Amino acid sequence: MTARRTTLDLSALGAAALIAALGAGCAKTDDDYKRDITQGMHDTLLSGIDGLLQASKDVRASAPRPTGRGWDATQDAAAITATKAAWVRARRSYELIEGALAPIFPDIDFGIDARYDDYLAAAGASGDTYLFDDQGVTGLHGVERVLYAHEVPPEVITFESQLPGYRAPAWPATEQEAADFRDSLCARMVADAQALHDQWTPANIDLGGAFDGLVALMNEQKEKVNKASTSEEESRYSQRTMADIRDNLEGTRQAYELFEPWLESKPGASEAESGRAVNEAIRSGFEELDVLYGRVNGDAIPRPPSTWSSENPGSNSPADLASPFGVLYTGVHGAVDPATQGSVVERMNRAAALLGFEGFEE
Repeated sequence: MTARRTTLDLSALGAAALIAALGAGCAKTDDDYKRDITQGMHDTLLSGIDGLLQASKDVRASAPRPTGRGWDATQDAAAITATKAAWVRARRSYELIEGALAPIFPDIDFGIDARYDDYLAAAGASGDTYLFDDQGVTGLHGVERVLYAHEVPPEVITFESQLPGYRAPAWPATEQEAADFRDSLCARMVADAQALHDQWTPANIDLGGAFDGLVALMNEQKEKVNKASTSEEESRYSQRTMADIRDNLEGTRQAYELFEPWLESKPGASEAESGRAVNEAIRSGFEELDVLYGRVNGDAIPRPPSTWSSENPGSNSPADLASPFGVLYTGVHGAVDPATQGSVVERMNRAAALLGFEGFEE
C-alpha cells in the first residue's frame, strides 16, 4: 500500500512538473502581446469609428432642408433638435477614440477635431469668410459652431472676435446656405470619418504612438481646463467640454486595458517598480480622476470666478480655489502633471518605459 501511494505521488508530481514545463514553454512573448493588443485595438476602436461615421451621416441626413429660405427656429425646430442629437453622438464617439487615433492620423484628426482658432491660424489673415462649405473651418466644431450659433456664450464671442479672419457664428440665412451646410460642410465631416474608417487597419496601428497618444490625452486634460478659463475650450458653443473630458478618460481607460496583461508581465527592477505595481497605480489614478469629474454637475465645465487669473494661477485666492472651477483646476493639474511624482501621466510614462516605448514629454 505504501509503495503504491509513493508511485502515485511520484506520478502526480511528474504530471505537475510536465504541466509546469509546458506552461513555461507557452509563455507569451512580447511579439505575442503586441499582436493581441494590435488586433484588440483595431476591433475596439473600429466600433467607435463606426459610431462616428454613422452619427456624421445622421447629422447630414437630419439637417433642415428649407425651400426659399434659411433656417427658422419654429419651422425647423424638430430638424435642428435631431441634428444636434446626432452631433452629440458624433462628438462622443470621437472623444472616446481620439487618444489612440490622433497621433497615428494627425491630418484626419485636424480635419475632424480642430478648434475654430486652429483653423483660422492655418487659413491665414483672410480667415474663413463662408461658414457652410467644406473648406477652412470644418469638422465637428465647424458644424457645432453653426448648429449652436444662437446659444454661443458672450465670453466666447468676446474671445473669438479678436481673432484675425473672424466671422460671427450664424445659421444658414438662405436656401443655398442651408444646402451647403448639409451637402458640403456636413458631407466633409462624413468624408473625413469615412477616411478614418478605411485607413483603420491593423497594419496602420503604431502601438508606441497609440500609447503615447493615450498619455498625451491625459496630460491634455489640464490644457482643456486651462482654456476654459479663457473661453478657448473645445466644445465652447454647445458647452459640452466637461462631457468631452469625461469621454476622454473613459476612452483612455478602454484602450489602456488592452496593454494591461503585457504590462503586468514585466518584472521591473523591484516589486514596487514591477509592471503589476505600476498598473495598479495607473488604475488608481484613473479612479481618482473619475471621482473628481463625477463631482461636476452637467456637461459644461464650471464657470471660473470673475477674479480668476489664468495668466498667474498661483495668485488665485483661497476662495477662488475652493470654487467648483478651482477644485476641478487644482485636481486635474495635480492628477496629470508629468513632473508630479505619482500623477497618472508620470505613472503611464513608467509603464511606457517598461513596454519599451518612448515616454511622453510636454
